[in-house]
Amino acid sequence: MQEAVLWIYIVLLVVGGLVGFLRAGSRASLISSVAFAAALVLCAIPGIFDAHFRHGAVNVLLAALLVVFAVRLGKTRKFIPAGLMLALTLLTLALRNIRF
Repeated sequence: MQEAVLWIYIVLLVVGGLVGFLRAGSRASLISSVAFAAALVLCAIPGIFDAHFRHGAVNVLLAALLVVFAVRLGKTRKFIPAGLMLALTLLTLALRNIRF
């Protein structure tokens, strides 16, 4: 389940960056979303890195994204897109670290 949550988040991250680019012409949004998604994909594929490293790296990347989205939400004061992505990132981080 944890891996499925991560893959869903990666897709939503890229879609969000693409929407930001298409609607607002934000290249920074597209570039940052693809860069973070690429790093997360490398961590999601088994066999590239050690399992413990992958888990820690995903947590660090998601924590960095929490900061990015919190700063953007603070600047714009608009829930969409930064607030929504902040909530999704927090949910993803929680679901990946809760043991069922």
